[in-house]
Amino acid sequence: MQLATLCYLRHNSRTLMLYRNKKKDDIHSGKWNGLGGKFKSAETPEECVIREVYEESGLVIKTPSLRGFITFPSFNKNEDWYVFIFTATDFTGSLQESAEGHLEWIDDSNLSSLILWPGDKLFLKWIQAGRFFSAKFVYRNKKLVKHSEIFYDYPTAGQR
Repeated sequence: MQLATLCYLRHNSRTLMLYRNKKKDDIHSGKWNGLGGKFKSAETPEECVIREVYEESGLVIKTPSLRGFITFPSFNKNEDWYVFIFTATDFTGSLQESAEGHLEWIDDSNLSSLILWPGDKLFLKWIQAGRFFSAKFVYRNKKLVKHSEIFYDYPTAGQR
């Protein structure tokens, strides 16, 4: 089992995306992704996402917001991946070149036109709609063969 994070930095109706084109044997090669990666020992999801965003972009995110959780059974080399999905709008620093690929601020209205994993197109819509979710995406030969999702709606403080 592999634990990982994925973060979408948002600013002025744009989202920072990473075009994966630099690492040899990258399962994500040729696709656009958010920023993130694998947990290190004893990290919380928030510590992992803050570290990964910094390593991949030079930006330091503050108060990442958990938006969902996704299970990817047998995603890479028959290894299950469990991914915490975050967004962030508060960050500091200067954008630096990434060892993973090309970073670019993309207009939110153009996200769905990028070359994305099919499941990403679904959960990016959920994020934009403000839905908190848990989902499972099953891929075979890089094709989405099935998925399921559950949405959680929490009452606001005045509704408790």
